[in-house]
Amino acid sequence: MTHTYSILLVDDDDELRENLALQLSFHEEFKTSQCPDGKSGLEIVKTEEFDLIILDVGLPDIDGREVCRMMRKSDVNTPIIMLTANASEADTILGLDAGANDYVTKPFKFGILLARIRAHLRQHLMSEDASYPIGYYLFKPGDKMLINNETEEKIRLTEKETAILKHLKRADGATISREKMLDEVWGYNSNVTTHTLETHIYRLRQKIETDQTKDKIILTQSGGYSMAK
Repeated sequence: MTHTYSILLVDDDDELRENLALQLSFHEEFKTSQCPDGKSGLEIVKTEEFDLIILDVGLPDIDGREVCRMMRKSDVNTPIIMLTANASEADTILGLDAGANDYVTKPFKFGILLARIRAHLRQHLMSEDASYPIGYYLFKPGDKMLINNETEEKIRLTEKETAILKHLKRADGATISREKMLDEVWGYNSNVTTHTLETHIYRLRQKIETDQTKDKIILTQSGGYSMAK
């Protein structure tokens, strides 16, 4: 089960914008929306939620940094990567002060931008503002909660259960060893054993797996655990 990330592209350079959308479409985890100017970008974020925004500084109607500032004032918490033709340190500082998470200077290689996109998506997942699909649920780590997509039933999570799900989700299908999970969730504590982790995983599965005869969300792997994609 691959999660699709929604990315907004705000740039008046039609060729660059459409080329970026095309390049991202080759990766099945991304879908894109496009805006040619700041005003339309500000309008679309009022009605749609995005996982990440790529925003050009040199827009024809409103300076991109001002657009960024206005988005932040409108409670847009998702990562914003700004594109600029100016590589100066002062320009970068202005963008970051406006609320941008990152700055990429034109011209750039798509692979570099893609790596930045993925890094910010992973980082945002660990933030308190994030909400992400996990199996049949919407996971809201800041609220320590899972919400069933069909019934809207809310499942309350303990702090440790929330941390376990956050680390499994961040691993994006890769296996996390029991030892690494213990270190990440409990920190250094010689009194905590893998049995403690196994007990927490068992209780978590009791809460979230709809079919108790088959694990569909948290998978047991050789030496650790992973989350189904």
